[in-house]
Amino acid sequence: MIDIITVTGATASGKTALAVNLANEIDAEIISADSRQVYRGMDIGTGKDLSEYVIDGVTVPYHLIDIVDAGYRYSVFEYQHDFLKAYKMIKERGKNIVLCGGSGMYIEAVINGYDLLPVPPNEELRQNLELKSHEELIKILSSLKRLHNKTDINAKKRTIRAIEIEYYLKNNNIDRREYPAINNIYFELHFDRETRRKRITCRLLDRLKNGMIEEVEGLMKQGLTLDDMLFYGLEYKYISLYLCNKLTYDDMVEKLNIAIHQFAKRQMTWFRGMERKGAVIHVIDGQKSMQEKLEEIKKIANI
Repeated sequence: MIDIITVTGATASGKTALAVNLANEIDAEIISADSRQVYRGMDIGTGKDLSEYVIDGVTVPYHLIDIVDAGYRYSVFEYQHDFLKAYKMIKERGKNIVLCGGSGMYIEAVINGYDLLPVPPNEELRQNLELKSHEELIKILSSLKRLHNKTDINAKKRTIRAIEIEYYLKNNNIDRREYPAINNIYFELHFDRETRRKRITCRLLDRLKNGMIEEVEGLMKQGLTLDDMLFYGLEYKYISLYLCNKLTYDDMVEKLNIAIHQFAKRQMTWFRGMERKGAVIHVIDGQKSMQEKLEEIKKIANI
């Protein structure tokens, strides 16, 4: 039985609309997997598009959007914790779950149950372990814990880190999360390169006309610094540089447009990396109608 249907894809691919319509059809709730949509007040720049969650006057339930104040630096570790709370709560209600977003690291962290613990590096232990073969390391790790998370053994460095964590936990009192095994199925919305580029540029220009600069200006008036904005990147980085007179308007638009295209390429590179590590990602043609996309997902997922 599938626990989660993940809808992902590069920025501007239409993930939100597809995920919301899917959730509406299969009685599901949505968990966001977007590293910036967690922030209140960062709406236009992060593409929350909350109006899309309303179908026939009813809002499809969503989670992990608007959960911390802008200015805070939210981490993957915290996301994993908040995801688990939402996941268990939705399961207890007997609802299906659609995970929606393009933050590959966030998606992998929760689907694969990564051990994201505040464990400091042990250089001496690492040096000793580096001398051993990967097979020897796997045997050591299996003597320390049950190998529930197969990603711990798919690379020597990850296995060394997993051993390092286990040794640390034996000697330190840390509240460790028991992570459930999640049966997930991936769907990636895809457009050809030229269409993707047009969608990204059109969306950027539309957002600039409809309040994105004012949104960034308002955040800075609330006390967020240029350093905060640089941390959040993309729209918040370049618009804040423009507002601080470090870029002209035209330079800001040009550099931001290029940066978003580069970001989309990095997202797709991450997804291909997931596949190399064993993830099966079903590609959905973004050019198809909404109903065609929904029917394809439901057929593949057998729901």
